[in-house]
Amino acid sequence: MTTQTNIQELGLTKQREVVLQVIRDAREHPTAHEVFVTAKDRLPSISFATVYNSLRYLKGAGHIAEIVFGNGASRFDGMTHRHDHAICTKCNKLVDIEMELPKKLVKKAAKYSKFVPESIEFTLRGLCPDCAK
Repeated sequence: MTTQTNIQELGLTKQREVVLQVIRDAREHPTAHEVFVTAKDRLPSISFATVYNSLRYLKGAGHIAEIVFGNGASRFDGMTHRHDHAICTKCNKLVDIEMELPKKLVKKAAKYSKFVPESIEFTLRGLCPDCAK
């Protein structure tokens, strides 16, 4: 995992540094288009293709995570350690959940599915506090 303080030590191009910093600075989980809009403010010469290619590179290098929920555009996350998400089914707000899944639940799911787990992602779907009002 890459920390905020060592982005310059990664040997990235200026464009990739900007894209990574945009994702690290984001309070939400931005889409590629949202990353592009913010990156363009910081580096006016950057193109959408460069942002898109940078996202692919940064994901492949393990510096960011791509979140695909099948409900539209992928979102990107600067937190690459294992964590889960909650997504609002009305406004699509996406928030991080920092919790450890019970080992008993993981074992039961693996046994039921007959899968050997390589990774586990928990997604809570429902209404966020604002939409539940």
